[in-house]
Amino acid sequence: MAHDEPSPGAPSDRTGGRAVTTLSVVLPVFNEEATIAEVIDGVLNVGLPDSVRLQLVIVESNSSDTTRDLVSKYDVDDRVTLVLQDRPRGKGNAVREGLRHVSGDIVLIQDGDLEYRVDDYPALIAPIMAREVDFVLGCRHVKGQPMRDFGDHSMTSRLMNIAHWLFTTLFNVIYGTRLRDPFTMYKVFRVECLDGLEFYADRFDFDYEIVAKLVRRGYKPREIQVFYQSRGFDEGKKVRFIRDPLTWFVALVRFRLERLDPVPSAIGRVPSAAVIDQNDRGSVGAKLDQASFTPTG
Repeated sequence: MAHDEPSPGAPSDRTGGRAVTTLSVVLPVFNEEATIAEVIDGVLNVGLPDSVRLQLVIVESNSSDTTRDLVSKYDVDDRVTLVLQDRPRGKGNAVREGLRHVSGDIVLIQDGDLEYRVDDYPALIAPIMAREVDFVLGCRHVKGQPMRDFGDHSMTSRLMNIAHWLFTTLFNVIYGTRLRDPFTMYKVFRVECLDGLEFYADRFDFDYEIVAKLVRRGYKPREIQVFYQSRGFDEGKKVRFIRDPLTWFVALVRFRLERLDPVPSAIGRVPSAAVIDQNDRGSVGAKLDQASFTPTG
């Protein structure tokens, strides 16, 4: 159902003496009329264990095509929380807005295109449900194969593949990790991982911010192989060649230097992540401080 205010986090309940876990899928959407219905249908019909309940949080950013009309049809489903933004502010902003409305135990971030398959959900949540880890990344990298292949646009795909490895190497060096794909869309984690964290990024630099802050909090992600079929710019890819790489460089340094407050006690906790509004950014500069560079990964 459509919401304007965030929903409070809710603990798992029990059905027939068995604990029920709620998976909250956050789906930011902007100008995805060609694929969004198939994506939403896939999420709502994905095969999950009987002990897992689904919440789908759709954040629609006032698309210029028919996307808003398409997603609005799903508001009748009790599993759907529909959030309508008045204008597009970037993917990161939409994800941050979606996090304000999650009510589940596990959070998964999903895109509105068909580059990934929802069939990977069970494998992604399994180690979290088994209490083996708290944080999972869906790794797109297959050894010996290029991550992106845009067919006739071979130079573009080659440049993006080189950029991926460059930024991955920089991330691993700066944050003391050994990740193959830290910038994947499939980020899955227990909602408690976000306790006390504040997020600011509006564009694709949010992918850097959330992984960087969880790693610095001591959450070592497990990477699980997922299906990935890249789409080209003529199919709606929204990354910008000049603007976004610049923001990624800034993000790598900024989120390493930003001071993180101590992890709050899980006993009696109320909030999840603090989601900072665009208008509150004046206080961000005061939060930057020189941090310890002790690797946590």
